[in-house]
Amino acid sequence: MLTQNEKNTGFLIHLSAFLSFVFPFGSIIGPVIMWSISKDKSEYLDKNGMAAVNFNLSYTLYLFILGMILFPFAFGSFFNYLRRIDDFDHLNNFNYHFDFDNLFGILSIGSLIAIVAFLRYILIVVAAIKANRGEVYDYPLTINFIKRDKIK
Repeated sequence: MLTQNEKNTGFLIHLSAFLSFVFPFGSIIGPVIMWSISKDKSEYLDKNGMAAVNFNLSYTLYLFILGMILFPFAFGSFFNYLRRIDDFDHLNNFNYHFDFDNLFGILSIGSLIAIVAFLRYILIVVAAIKANRGEVYDYPLTINFIKRDKIK
């Protein structure tokens, strides 16, 4: 039987991912610290902490990959502009022409990053609510960086 203290701690482990609003990589550091402190207290807290850490590591990896895909689109327009420079006389005039060739890529991948970020916060809240009810939530699309066999 789970105590209310264990349920509350599981709840806080998941919500500690919101520390990313306070400092960089807070979404990883917060759950790791909370999990490290409480993993030996019960198997329930160990499972919740491991799920939260694995999810936040996976999310950070996904966001990094999407950012790397967005990078060429974001700067492609600027590089196309530089490639068309024949001489530097135009620098005296402020007559910048924005190239819309890469705008679709910027908007589509930027929108995908926003959707992933929004879904992340929804999933964190759902996991926290389930932890407060005494359940262990399995986050979708999570890579298990930390596995139970490697810990013990």
